[in-house]
Amino acid sequence: MSVASGKTTMSWIPAASGLAPSPITTAAMLLPGMMLSISQVMAQQPIHIGLEEVQQRLYPGVRLSAHPLQLSEAQRDRMRALSSVREPFRSERIWRSAAGDWLILDEVLGKHEMVKYALAIQADGQIKGLEIMDYVESYGYEVARADWRAQFHGKGSDATLKLNQDIRNISGATLSCKHVTDGVKRLMVLYELVLKPLSLPAAPR
Repeated sequence: MSVASGKTTMSWIPAASGLAPSPITTAAMLLPGMMLSISQVMAQQPIHIGLEEVQQRLYPGVRLSAHPLQLSEAQRDRMRALSSVREPFRSERIWRSAAGDWLILDEVLGKHEMVKYALAIQADGQIKGLEIMDYVESYGYEVARADWRAQFHGKGSDATLKLNQDIRNISGATLSCKHVTDGVKRLMVLYELVLKPLSLPAAPR
């Protein structure tokens, strides 16, 4: 960049490698007032986490067995009424440990795209952890941040689990925050209705 006759001009100097600038380099070259942090540039990449990795994050070293359920229409209506989530719940995506802990996969709408997440519920009914498995929108990805997800830890089915009450919002990610929170509420209703009676440790064989 040079200044001549009161005008500002810019000249492009090709990188020595001949490669196109990376997103980080591009962010660093923006004019003042347009600067994006490196974390902002990188964090907007789609999130894809597989089931095996999620199991290791939430239940490291614990053996989980598939535990599909057959839910009645009355149970589904109750889950819908208490959580306001309208997306169909796939009751075959449930796993259980011998100690009575649960791992449940679910999906809710973010703004335009579906958000897939996993919820771990301990045998005592408290939330052990929440993981975002698939997130492809270019905004609202902050719901995957560890500090936001940590708000759910230790909450039970008696918790309010409502945005701006016991779960804080993130500016710019309101819809994703609300819908994921509502989704967690739906799974905790499922726990109270169906899983709680099944949470006793399995008898040794």
